[in-house]
Amino acid sequence: MDSKRKRESPESNRSAMFPDEVLERVLSLIESHKDRSSLSLVCKDWYHAERWSRTRVFIGNCYSVSPEIVARRFPKIKSVTLKGKPRFSDFNLVPENWGADVHSWLVVFASEYPFLEELRLKRMTVCDESLEFLALNFPNFMGLSLLSCDGFSTDGLAAIAKHCKNLTELDIQDNGIDDRSGGWLSCFPETFTSLEVLNFGTLNSDVTFDTLERLVARCKSLKVLKVNKNISLEQLQKLLVCAPQLTEVGTGSFLQELTPSQYSNIEIAFSNCKNLHSLSGLWEVTALYLPVLFSASINLTFLNLSYAALQGDDLAELLVHCQHLRRLWVLDTVGDLGLEAVGSSCPLLEELRVFPDNPFDDEGNHGVTEAGFVAVSNGCPRLHYVLYFCRLMTNAAVATVVKNCPDFTHFRLCIMTPGQPDYRTNEPMDEAFGAVVKTCKKLQRLSVSGLLTDLTFEYIGMYAKTLETLSVAFAGSSDRGMECVLKGCPKLRKLEIRDCPFGNAALLSGLEKYESMRSLWMSACNVTMNGCRLLAREMPRLNVEVMKEDGSDGIQADKVYVYRSVAGPRRDAPPSVLTL
Repeated sequence: MDSKRKRESPESNRSAMFPDEVLERVLSLIESHKDRSSLSLVCKDWYHAERWSRTRVFIGNCYSVSPEIVARRFPKIKSVTLKGKPRFSDFNLVPENWGADVHSWLVVFASEYPFLEELRLKRMTVCDESLEFLALNFPNFMGLSLLSCDGFSTDGLAAIAKHCKNLTELDIQDNGIDDRSGGWLSCFPETFTSLEVLNFGTLNSDVTFDTLERLVARCKSLKVLKVNKNISLEQLQKLLVCAPQLTEVGTGSFLQELTPSQYSNIEIAFSNCKNLHSLSGLWEVTALYLPVLFSASINLTFLNLSYAALQGDDLAELLVHCQHLRRLWVLDTVGDLGLEAVGSSCPLLEELRVFPDNPFDDEGNHGVTEAGFVAVSNGCPRLHYVLYFCRLMTNAAVATVVKNCPDFTHFRLCIMTPGQPDYRTNEPMDEAFGAVVKTCKKLQRLSVSGLLTDLTFEYIGMYAKTLETLSVAFAGSSDRGMECVLKGCPKLRKLEIRDCPFGNAALLSGLEKYESMRSLWMSACNVTMNGCRLLAREMPRLNVEVMKEDGSDGIQADKVYVYRSVAGPRRDAPPSVLTL
């Protein structure tokens, strides 16, 4: 056929109908990074339009790509979300010096993205020099979020406060920080007024309250304020008076002796916060002062009580005023009585997280059981996200919960005693998780626990067709369990396994799967170094890392981290991490 007469496909004609400017404008309205990535694969025109129109990028593993590759692919990025260490670093299973240092990224960004406005880091290593570099090299920088990061001190925060003249967000949460003093807050210039989000709720040091009060008073656009437990109720009242426009508040300590006048003042201050929809903090709260929250609770959609060891009847008294609640986090001190109150008072609830107040308590304090779980499901038909720590559970209860709430997308059940069976029948918990994957057709994330055989994993492989993340601990009978999951879950992206009997056969059964996944973690399993070497040889585009422990025999692979990467093996691995 004559090349001049070669006909274009209908798809090419349709895409050519859109001028580049129109196509880029349309794509810029799409916020989901997954949707944008899918659209970029339609054709070359869409690929290039998506490239030039994207201003935000999400990188789920800082070693899956290099900063240079990101900069070449997307030249106009203004916001970066970057994740580092594997999630099991939260359980001290990753060496402290493992890596995920942000500095090399910042050096490239300073050259390629001098217009960077926002940086969100999770489980990254961030030193004070990096924070100062960030503050000095990005004149338009506006938002910094550090979640579960380490390596920095309050001196680094002082550099951000001093040099980022346009800062609108400073969100510091659950970091391993050298908390030297609260003096960093005084580094904000007296002319600084742009702050919209300030969260230092998990820092420990005292802050100069007068400095904080002046900062809050002059930042008229402040919407989110979360202070640490060193801020008293009386001080909180003054902050609320300065900023009645707040939509999210993280309180300090609720343990203070108040005079009747002080009590009335704090109650009025909360009632004047007409836009409040999120409340957290409440350290050391007692039933005596809970009523000051009642008038402000009517519009709450998120209540985080994960630092407040409330009893069930106290929670019930508060929840009567929270009938619009969508998200609730509590400690297991509320017991089944408190969860019954959730079921009766929160019909719109979509997310529930129940954390253990004392996970190492072996003295018979059972916290919450299956009864509270069932009670919530009976009263909250919209529930689709649950994280539930408990010591006792039954197959029948879980089956009832998912029958009542079949739209679960996230189901994370943690039975804290490893290998715990159904405590009523003494049977494995296989049928519980079988019921979850059979009933919940939208399931994206699943955490399993308790006494489990390979039958659980057969159910997962057979029915969990939308599952993206699976976390497994102290479970399974043989390699067949993991083989069923890897062969049967087409959308699986993350697989986290610890203390399971899975070995080389299980590991190698995923050869055709791993390149479509983000990562695999296996620790305290029966995987050997030879098995890992074989995986690395068969799949050269994967990074296969083995973390060796002191005293290991050199045969077993203690901790294995497998992830896809277009950047090749990393160059900053410490001696304890062997890249195969």
